Amino acid sequence: MPTTKRIAQFSEGREPNPGDKIVYVAGAFDLFHVGHLDFLEKASKEGDYLIVGLHTDQVVNRYKLGNNPIMNLHERVLSVLTNRYVSEVVIGAQYTVTPELMDHFNVDIVCHGETTVALDVDGKDPYAEPKRRGKFKRINSGNELTTQNIIQRIIRNK
Repeated sequence: MPTTKRIAQFSEGREPNPGDKIVYVAGAFDLFHVGHLDFLEKASKEGDYLIVGLHTDQVVNRYKLGNNPIMNLHERVLSVLTNRYVSEVVIGAQYTVTPELMDHFNVDIVCHGETTVALDVDGKDPYAEPKRRGKFKRINSGNELTTQNIIQRIIRNK
């Protein structure tokens, strides 16, 4: 049974120190794989404290389409928390990075990988606010593996 104690076993359990540069990334992180690992490692090098926003299953299904995500939110949270570069996880993060989120977590930089960014339901860029603040950066993980690649491989080899 999922409990906060169980989730806490996976988390780093530390708060950012005063003066830490806080990095925020968001996504599905479905079928957690080496492409995600490489991205999180690169993103973590942009600061001192890495926060990962995990989108709800409904939000992921809207922008990924099909039968995504494969793993439910709880499974994805536990997978991401096992990564040594991750300091904190926002469970069920909004798709759009809002001023409120950035201010609440004192975000210094918002990073996204080289994958396509779908517009939000209102047709707007979900990264408009960090871009407006000059706090948005694309990160090239150096890895071509994606969740869709894995899904296609499974279908091809079934």
